[in-house]
Amino acid sequence: MADMLKLFVNGEEVEVESGKNLIDAIGAVGIEIPHLCYHPALGADGNCRMCLVGIEDGRPPLVPACKTPAMEGMRVQLDTEKIKKIQRDVMELELINHPVDCPICDQAGECKLQDYYMEHDLQESRMRVPQVKKSKNLDFGCGVVHDQERCVLCGRCVRFTRQITGTGELGIVNRTDTARVNIFPGRPLNNRYALNVVDLCPVGAMTSRDFRFSQRVWFLKKDEGICHGCAKGCNIHIDHNREKYKDDVIYRYRARHNDLVNGYFICDEGRMSYKSENENRLTEATVKGDLVAVSEAVHTIRQELSEAKKPLILVSPNSSLEQQWAVKRLATLSGVECFGYSDAYIKEGDGDDYLIRDDKSANRKGLELIEIETSKQRFEEALAECDLLVNFDNDLFRFDANEEMKAVVAGKKVIAISTHANYLTDNGTVVLPVASYSEYGGCVVNEDGILQAFSPVVRKNEELIDVLEVTRMLGGDVSDSGQAWSGIRSAVPELAEVQPDLIPAEGLQLSVSEEAHVSA
Repeated sequence: MADMLKLFVNGEEVEVESGKNLIDAIGAVGIEIPHLCYHPALGADGNCRMCLVGIEDGRPPLVPACKTPAMEGMRVQLDTEKIKKIQRDVMELELINHPVDCPICDQAGECKLQDYYMEHDLQESRMRVPQVKKSKNLDFGCGVVHDQERCVLCGRCVRFTRQITGTGELGIVNRTDTARVNIFPGRPLNNRYALNVVDLCPVGAMTSRDFRFSQRVWFLKKDEGICHGCAKGCNIHIDHNREKYKDDVIYRYRARHNDLVNGYFICDEGRMSYKSENENRLTEATVKGDLVAVSEAVHTIRQELSEAKKPLILVSPNSSLEQQWAVKRLATLSGVECFGYSDAYIKEGDGDDYLIRDDKSANRKGLELIEIETSKQRFEEALAECDLLVNFDNDLFRFDANEEMKAVVAGKKVIAISTHANYLTDNGTVVLPVASYSEYGGCVVNEDGILQAFSPVVRKNEELIDVLEVTRMLGGDVSDSGQAWSGIRSAVPELAEVQPDLIPAEGLQLSVSEEAHVSA
């Protein structure tokens, strides 16, 4: 546990963590010091001066909070008239040339400049000279669009490309009123994390071309989730809106801070993976190409399973722990072999040494913990011998993998229980649509052995059933996640003491791994 110290804020004693600057230390106890340029992942720059605070009996008496460590007995002044005047003056300086285009700005509702103006300024402009005009709608590459008029020159985006990605595409050029954030000539943003500058921007200067003008942020419901784009399991905000009489639609993913997993950032590919939750979804059950009710499709699956001489069950590495356990129990009770073979989810050479992984599945570790067979040789042997393949949302031919298996699968009767359309659903005798990860809750274990829980956030007008519910309807003995965890705890020693409702927000480390910690 970190050492604690006591200091005074506006005369009141508070206990804060030692070793932190004043912004982070005091912010942790719920007292915000206004700031624009500082960010915990990028360090202190000290250029906006919005965070100047008074130190009673200090030398000097005024200090930038981002560069000042918290010290025992320090008396910090935030509410004196002198400090308030400094904040008003800084705000006035920031707003001199800032366009009043909040009604059309994507950042409206999430803008720190708006927030601080309402808190510290609320004055009519004293400027009687024309504003300095700057460029708008600049394409910086990688889907980032820049509006120079809105920029407050905090430098967060510049520091991100230098300190985090190491690519250095952005810089602040010129001085005074001609200072601009810009790309170097012929060198647009070219890294796989570029859209993080949109999250970092405290105003509406950096925007996402994908999200621009698509939705007002105050209409969005912002929930927490886990990215299922790769084995890292980055923490995300899922921003979605359900308009009247329409389906709930996801409009964007944003990075959610978790020091144990992804720090403050996510990759662009994971950020844009929200589209797959909206697109190419299966919504209707079919039997031999004909539309049927879900109950009829389930009845047909049960019949096919009972009539098959040697059925085979395949489960997805993206499924939650609860779903994987329920599928395994169904297979055990039915006397059917169960596999989690999923080499098709591995994209060799695609990962990096930061957040992107070759393995594009969210819960391969779950298959290992629950002891579901994943070897290719064993699966190929079982596939060759089976007369019915029941697939629980495993995209067997993802990234054009396993092409040699297509001829074998073509000769089998296939039941596809899936979230999205793919080769198996196109060739399935029975196709049953199920809920995707934004629509159900559960637990996954990332590649570093960190157990994380997530909840359902998206609600469709016609809700799809969960894989766990499908197994119950097919004769399995797992009726809900609570019952699944009773079995998991008894069968998996590493999870014997886990209570899913008590899993911390940052996750639970199941095994010690230095690589699990990201300093971002």
